Amino acid sequence: MKNVLIVYHSQSGNTEAMAKAIAEGSSAAGARVVLKKAVDAVDTDLLNCDVVAIGTPNYFSYMAGMVKDFFDRVWITVREKMADKPYVAFGTYGGGGRQAIDTVEHICNGLKMKLVMESLAVQRKPTPENLNACKEFGKKLAT
Repeated sequence: MKNVLIVYHSQSGNTEAMAKAIAEGSSAAGARVVLKKAVDAVDTDLLNCDVVAIGTPNYFSYMAGMVKDFFDRVWITVREKMADKPYVAFGTYGGGGRQAIDTVEHICNGLKMKLVMESLAVQRKPTPENLNACKEFGKKLAT
């Protein structure tokens, strides 16, 4: 059974809806899921999972400050221990596109983590179809 960590930030609830749908899909596939807001996530969460999904809205073409804060807080402890740790990124955006996801991927690349699926981006509020895609995303993450 895989341990899936989902770390996210959400102001509007859009990215949180995606995170919860991904968690639902991972759980349905038999994974043990830890769902945490970035402000509450710590280094041991990252060290103890088998795979991590990191979610952020796009703020000014960058990840949410709380997601950056998460990376800042865990970096020194985890930086030598993340090589090949599987991860994916996901998030929402207004008109700006997926730049925030790109910044998450850049940091994970710096940690030598391994991107295991194409990251998932949704414009504005996720539709029921988007949430179904998130559930499928979560299932794939768990297998």
